[in-house]
Amino acid sequence: MRLDDFDPNIDVGDQRGRGGGMGFGGGGGGGMLLGLLPFVFSRFGCGGVAVLLAVVFFMGGGLPLLSGIGPAPVSEVGQTPARTGAGGRTSAQQACTVDAASKAACDAFTSANNSWKALFAQAGQPYKSPKLQFYGGQGQSGCGAAQSAMGPFYCPSDNGIYLDTSFFQELETKLGAKGDFAANYVMAHEFGHHIQTLLGTSDQVRRAQARASRTEGNALSVRLELQADCFAGVWGAANRNRLEPGDIEEGLTAAQAIGDDTLQRQAQGQVVPDSFTHGSSADRMRWLKRGLDTGDPAQCDTFSGVN
Repeated sequence: MRLDDFDPNIDVGDQRGRGGGMGFGGGGGGGMLLGLLPFVFSRFGCGGVAVLLAVVFFMGGGLPLLSGIGPAPVSEVGQTPARTGAGGRTSAQQACTVDAASKAACDAFTSANNSWKALFAQAGQPYKSPKLQFYGGQGQSGCGAAQSAMGPFYCPSDNGIYLDTSFFQELETKLGAKGDFAANYVMAHEFGHHIQTLLGTSDQVRRAQARASRTEGNALSVRLELQADCFAGVWGAANRNRLEPGDIEEGLTAAQAIGDDTLQRQAQGQVVPDSFTHGSSADRMRWLKRGLDTGDPAQCDTFSGVN
């Protein structure tokens, strides 16, 4: 995918170098994940372990669309990290040029930000940009600890997208989702959670979850995540002239790789639909493609029961 260089005015923070990461083979977050498994197993059994494996890849929250509605989430870098100044913000030029993965993340962040800013302007709605926060291994967010085992996530408390770029290596090597568009889809998905926060969707759903059973709460979480997938597709559609052959296939492969059923099957050899929090592989692919095909946020209403 041919993206322009990042906007040097984006809000970027960099926590890399503040604490050691816990490795997983080549330096991802699996060590931390393995450390959490005994606790999760003791509390929730095999089903809980499977849910953890699903949750580590994407966190965030997100009903209403761009039709007039207003506003807990959640490898070591080879070069010297940028220093974060007061308030957690650092120079985008510093943070975004630490390595190739950081540059790619900032380019994708800028593209998503510009695209959604334009969509909100067309709808006559106010828009607020999120911030991008890099960390390595572990860090802090407005929603609590940031850990590599959680994967990229969005925190509505501080409107931040949190990213340990080693996830992209794991996405390719551990999950088989290769290519730049697969990584861009990850960023666009987290950006989708920011859009849900701006629209008030996240708060509405969290209130509904507080009154719901665990199974009902999981079902609401799935709808949030599938909408974020669809919003990721809307971003892709808005940048269709920048797509290259194979990009869409890369995105769909990534969506398939992180479906709850696929992760559960790999983890425990069986699928427990009631424990899904992000959606099946087929559903994630279908909603990403709906966004790509329509380019219309109004077509991303995962709460209407339309499949």
